[in-house]
Amino acid sequence: MNTVTLPASTLRIIAAAPHRLMFFIGATNVLLAMLWWAWWLISARWLGGSSALPSAPPGWMHAIVMQYQVLPAFMFGFLLTVFPRWMALPSLRREHYVPVGIGMFGGQLLTLAALAGFGNPGLLLKAGAVLNTAGWLIGTVWLVRLVVQEGGRTWHSVSCAFALCFGLLGLALYSVFLFLSEPRAVFAAIKLGTFGVLLPIYFTVCHRMIPFFASAALPTYRVVRPMWTLALFWVLTLTHLWLELRHGYAWLWVVDAPMAAMTAWLLWRWLPRRGHVPPLLLVLFAGFAWLSIAFVLYSIQSVQFALSSQFILGRAPAHALFIGFFASLLVAMVTRVTQGHSGRPLVLGKVAAFAFVVIQAVTITRVVAELVPDSLAGQAIAAVGWLVAFVPWVLRSTWIYLTPRVDGNNG
Repeated sequence: MNTVTLPASTLRIIAAAPHRLMFFIGATNVLLAMLWWAWWLISARWLGGSSALPSAPPGWMHAIVMQYQVLPAFMFGFLLTVFPRWMALPSLRREHYVPVGIGMFGGQLLTLAALAGFGNPGLLLKAGAVLNTAGWLIGTVWLVRLVVQEGGRTWHSVSCAFALCFGLLGLALYSVFLFLSEPRAVFAAIKLGTFGVLLPIYFTVCHRMIPFFASAALPTYRVVRPMWTLALFWVLTLTHLWLELRHGYAWLWVVDAPMAAMTAWLLWRWLPRRGHVPPLLLVLFAGFAWLSIAFVLYSIQSVQFALSSQFILGRAPAHALFIGFFASLLVAMVTRVTQGHSGRPLVLGKVAAFAFVVIQAVTITRVVAELVPDSLAGQAIAAVGWLVAFVPWVLRSTWIYLTPRVDGNNG
């Protein structure tokens, strides 16, 4: 009897709130995706082989998996939770968000099974893309419906919904690559994933939530949230995307330098001027700082290319963005939401602090890997470091998602 009721009760707990379900999926994906990538790098560097599919270059698939499967699971979990709160609308129900989780998780499992060489890899990749797109579409439809219902008055919701629609375009291009073997389509999908989806959603959430979290933790804190910076951000990121798609690397500095300056200015305005800053808030500021650093590196890379036609720094700017900004804030934001929505104190804790510190080391290692002769070894070390950072954090987080709230409340 227990073997039947226990799994059912556990599933009910996981599906009790959108953040529980999607964060559980995202936490699982964080390890599965990087376990494959770390193994591929180690195998390619030291074991004389790899498990790459001839039709799906591993670097491209790593970018697709991280941008359209791993990080979006967390994004949907957060947005499906906060959209109704931002707009003072009723919360979404299980029938709204459970299909999103099924599509996103099923899509990643099939994709990773293909990359690991199981069954018919080509068929599995295509089936994974279909499931992934279906989950993304369902989530986007419900979130856009909330925006329309509210009349589009909450600009942060409009911004995130707009970015999610870019995600559907990126997934469509990824499918074109899989079904028609068109490499230009997957190149566009990867660039869209970075500058049309992840970066806009991350920036929008930071723009709204970092001042809010700071004001909640510090009674005398003054909230600074200029809406013109959100509008300017969209102009800059879409121009960067357009230049990347046209290979206009010599001109990226024209938008990347202002992006670095604007985000650095925002960070300066957001930083508390006095008093003790709790670690759970401090990691938000530290993670956001990587955004300016990444665009400084992009600017240096672009200026050097314009002056000499030499493409320096490789993917260092991209990984300052991907690991430094995206992964750091993943730990910071998800830890805060997980603590608060499970009835626990709003503290960083040793496990999350360990994950955050190691991620800083991983970011530096991955950036430096582009500058040393044995780049592949540096990449492999960084991938293993990612696993070291996230394993304890994922284990603790998933335990929370699998158990009821400690305060006895629902959700």
